[in-house]
Amino acid sequence: MMRKYGSYWGLTAAAGLGSMLGSGIIVGLASTITVWQAGLNLTNGQVGIISGSLTFAIAFGSIFGSRFADKVGLVGVFNWVNLAYAVGALVCVFASNFMTLLLGTVIAGVASGTDLPVSLTVISRDAPDQKMASQMVASTQIFWQVGQFVSTGAAFIVSAMSVTGGRIVFAIFAAVAGIVWLWRTLSGTIKKLHAAAAERLAAVKDSGEMKEANGASIIRTLFKDPDHKKYLYLFSSILIYYVFWNFIANTWGQFTTFVLVKAGASQTLSTGIGLGLHIAALFILGIYVTIAGSAKRNTWFAIGVVCALIAMGGLAIFGSDSIAMIVAFMLIWGVGSMLSGEAIYKVWTQESFPAEIRASIQGFINGFSRFLCGLLAIVTPLLVLPGTIKTTMWGFVGVVVIFGLAGFSMIRAEKKYDMLKDNHQKDDGKQTPANHSVQPN
Repeated sequence: MMRKYGSYWGLTAAAGLGSMLGSGIIVGLASTITVWQAGLNLTNGQVGIISGSLTFAIAFGSIFGSRFADKVGLVGVFNWVNLAYAVGALVCVFASNFMTLLLGTVIAGVASGTDLPVSLTVISRDAPDQKMASQMVASTQIFWQVGQFVSTGAAFIVSAMSVTGGRIVFAIFAAVAGIVWLWRTLSGTIKKLHAAAAERLAAVKDSGEMKEANGASIIRTLFKDPDHKKYLYLFSSILIYYVFWNFIANTWGQFTTFVLVKAGASQTLSTGIGLGLHIAALFILGIYVTIAGSAKRNTWFAIGVVCALIAMGGLAIFGSDSIAMIVAFMLIWGVGSMLSGEAIYKVWTQESFPAEIRASIQGFINGFSRFLCGLLAIVTPLLVLPGTIKTTMWGFVGVVVIFGLAGFSMIRAEKKYDMLKDNHQKDDGKQTPANHSVQPN
């Protein structure tokens, strides 16, 4: 990464670590909730409240935190949001009862939800051209996957330590968040990149190639902007795509271990399988990042959708008849998810909208999707039991068709509006800013 991104690797890593913390808090809580329950004498109802509150806190941060950042300045929020995350994680470390654990989880969740859209907008804004921006944004997905892997691994290692194990996992989150906060705020290199981006965008504005944003908002952009039909089409395609893709991704992200255990696997085997799937996902993502800024990604998106159809269709036919079959189809889903999932969603969102509302747009989509996934998660355990999983997976086949069609609609829009042209300007010896509007800090 250092050689590929040059002086931008530090910014990419600092933003990516925020993504790692985002996935870490989700997987970390899911992996340790049973030891918290035993150590703090929580009821099943309280466990559900804590898990659900994390989901809704992330949704709240995505929607309202990103809007706050658009108002007060992206860079300021980018620099300081992980301090709030660290505070929330530390509250969990020292939690002695249900309310304290709930409070820490909510604080960390809001901070995590805020950080993701803000971080992606900042690195897209600071990138020297659109091709680099697409690759940097896609790279953050590797960190997201690393967060899942590290959280699962840490929870597995401390699983025999009762509630102390849960405290150790959240202490790790707090330490990493503190490091990220210091890195973002004190790094001279990152400060120079922020300043260079501001100067570059100001120069483009002065040249008359960019209009200054005055009171920009999601509503104004989607319904009143001269190009509102374009933005509304892009927004609708991305929203439908991401919501339906996330229904499947969130289900398997939260309940893979649950399904395997119900199918007869031990807790240790199920966790080990999860770690193996995360390693495979990291390998696939490493390959995907190299084509994230080119038109080749559209071909791989189609392959990803086909893999997703095979995986859900296979589970619909075979259900939970065999642990080996479940693992095989989960691996196929993992390939499909990496090629047609979160990474391309992040790139699409950053490429599609003016800079001054990117964080708000992505925050709304993230939050809305997370909210709906939270509602689905309430009934998911009943939908993936051995007796019901086949019917559910046939429903997921339909979900794949919907998100696939929405994704192909987005690809069509890329061609219609010539959105990939900036990714090839660098090859012609030109450097084009990755943004088309000015965001004051």
